[in-house]
Amino acid sequence: MSQQTTPNAPGWAPDSWRSKPIKQCPEYPDKAALEKATNELKTLPPIVLPNEIIRLREHLRDVAQGKAFLLQGGDCAELFSYCQQDVIESKIKLLLQMSLVLLWGADKPVVRIGRMAGQYAKPRSSPVETINGKEVPSFRGDILNGFHPDERELDPNRLVRAYQYSAATLNYIRGAIGSGIADLHGPLDWGLGHVRDPALKSKYQETVDRIQEMLRFMHTIGADQNEKLSTVELFTSHEGLLLEYEEPLTRLLNHPSVRSYPPDSTTPPKKEYYNTSAHFLWIGDRTRQIDHAHVEYFRGIANPIGVKIGPSTPTSDLLPMLRTLNPNREPGKVTLITRYGADKVASLLPAHIRTVESSEYARTVVWQCDPMHGNTQSVSGGIKTRKFSDIFSELQQTLRIHKEEKSYLGGMHLELTGDAVTECLGGGAGLDEDDLSTNYTSFCDPRLNEKQALELAFLVADHYRQERKEKEAERRKSSVV
Repeated sequence: MSQQTTPNAPGWAPDSWRSKPIKQCPEYPDKAALEKATNELKTLPPIVLPNEIIRLREHLRDVAQGKAFLLQGGDCAELFSYCQQDVIESKIKLLLQMSLVLLWGADKPVVRIGRMAGQYAKPRSSPVETINGKEVPSFRGDILNGFHPDERELDPNRLVRAYQYSAATLNYIRGAIGSGIADLHGPLDWGLGHVRDPALKSKYQETVDRIQEMLRFMHTIGADQNEKLSTVELFTSHEGLLLEYEEPLTRLLNHPSVRSYPPDSTTPPKKEYYNTSAHFLWIGDRTRQIDHAHVEYFRGIANPIGVKIGPSTPTSDLLPMLRTLNPNREPGKVTLITRYGADKVASLLPAHIRTVESSEYARTVVWQCDPMHGNTQSVSGGIKTRKFSDIFSELQQTLRIHKEEKSYLGGMHLELTGDAVTECLGGGAGLDEDDLSTNYTSFCDPRLNEKQALELAFLVADHYRQERKEKEAERRKSSVV
């Protein structure tokens, strides 16, 4: 029986990106070692499977149509050393807790994607930096080089190590979820002792009380026996920056279509190219040029994909980008991840929304807010940080603008950790500059700690609760009239 090969895009192959100009591309000095590493990657099994990728595509279709909400979060740049039980578990638990708050507030299913099991590469503005008066290559993530100044030379063997740590991380995520780490019958830490503002603390406590009351009620009537309450789906993602890594993990595999019995021998199986390194990948703000290598690579894979959109994104680029990456206008295939900064979002986002939503791509993209990257600043000593107030302001403005434009903000994309780090200023605990040195552990950009991340979920949930109250009031008013 012949096999039906359905190219994801005309004239595309996993290596067709090599014919295009490319940015943020490392130049490995040892080509033989690079070839050896990529050849080994080609022989290794997929980290994720087509049925999982297709399931995420279906969930993101619901997000694009306003039927679900997307929560995506994790480290700015994972380190190989983060592949530890407690580190992985803390992120799973935080994403679960945030999604429970959002589920309660938005009254919609929440799709969870972790920046985990592969977020090992980071773009850099300069190939070199100065440390203790000595110029050394910039740290570009564990998949490329080490953070210690003596480990800055590019090492192709790290490609295979990245695969191994990704596989081990995802293996533990699957095992932990299968063993009940996400079971809602278990206790969750809703402690609010860190919140200094009495009014804010009271508001959070009211939300916590209602969630706990809901869980108790479900237990009382036996509704908590549903197996769905003892497990969740958690998908993985990373920036598809290093194409030398992504190409060998791109495989032509059978589409997991519904199979009939007995098998229909007259219809050959449909095949698509899947990036099997993660369920979801995105193109960064520095590499989204339409005629360059990253867009060329991304246009051919069957995974759902994201594109970072910021102040440097011309409105005229949006539709050509979408037509290249999603010519069939599949809802949820492309997520536009907006990251402007709190001081620019109001002047830039409306035009971007109108361009897309007035075109043939209306209601097909997932609009997602990344309120982190546009709000990075340096304080005394050159320490990079972000203000919680700026992060929330951009998210709040984005919610308001989408409401005014009658579009749907489908999700948020956060850099966070389940640990008690002190990297972002503000939040309920009122962290200031003097607190940054207490537990600043990021090797790249500052992350929200577990309390700040949960606060953000509370604030977004409150927005949706208020919106629903307004709609209900309008409905009652119109029914009276």
